[in-house]
Amino acid sequence: MRLLNFTFSLLLVILIFASCKKDKLTMPDTKADTLLKDTVEAFSAPLKMDTITDDPSDPNPEPKKTEKLNYDASVWSELTKADGFALDIRYATTNNFTKKRIYDCGKCFMRPEAAEKLKTIQAELNEKFGYSIKIFDCYRPGPYQQRLWDIVPNPDYVTPPHKGSMHSKGLAIDLTIVDKDGNELDMGTSFDFFGPEAHQGYNHSDAVKRHRWILKSTMEKHGFGSIRTEWWHYSYKGKSYPLDKWVWDCK
Repeated sequence: MRLLNFTFSLLLVILIFASCKKDKLTMPDTKADTLLKDTVEAFSAPLKMDTITDDPSDPNPEPKKTEKLNYDASVWSELTKADGFALDIRYATTNNFTKKRIYDCGKCFMRPEAAEKLKTIQAELNEKFGYSIKIFDCYRPGPYQQRLWDIVPNPDYVTPPHKGSMHSKGLAIDLTIVDKDGNELDMGTSFDFFGPEAHQGYNHSDAVKRHRWILKSTMEKHGFGSIRTEWWHYSYKGKSYPLDKWVWDCK
């Protein structure tokens, strides 16, 4: 009888232990499961990559990459902001004396020899005075010279296309000087002003005379010649080229 009771008690204990072990194995560990779930979700979620965007509030945003223009570098050189120049190609806008857009887009190309001299002039002005060059016009393709003539067919203001302009040879440039803050120096008149005040010998203030002298003496030192009626116009005299009709791509 005692043996039977002991056997029954032992069997009961075994059943209770087995039941408790089963429950422990099947009972979820809430903290462990939650931690595991969070970890799995964290690694399975898509990564958020930082992207570079142009912030309109940034006064100096990173330049966007653009497709390089396809042109013969042995024949033409492009002058850009990366070279230290300020560009204000007026005939690519309506802000010019015709009030019409002549160029499809604003680019500054020059013959290689003239371009190299302009880079030297830019460096010299910056070193001596803290100044930079601002460019209004450079090479003017034959088709654009024709557009200009069609709008203003007056040889007093525009060179007839058949005769050709030094701009269409890639040797002429219209420019001024700006200070370290990008402000144009006082030259007595604006660009493309038609009147005696724009002439090189006009009796302006001492400040204007000095500004014009800095530009003229530096340009002439490096092989550029001026004309009597336009303080902003200079042509490179170091080499001759024919008129050209090549038109740059707008990209």
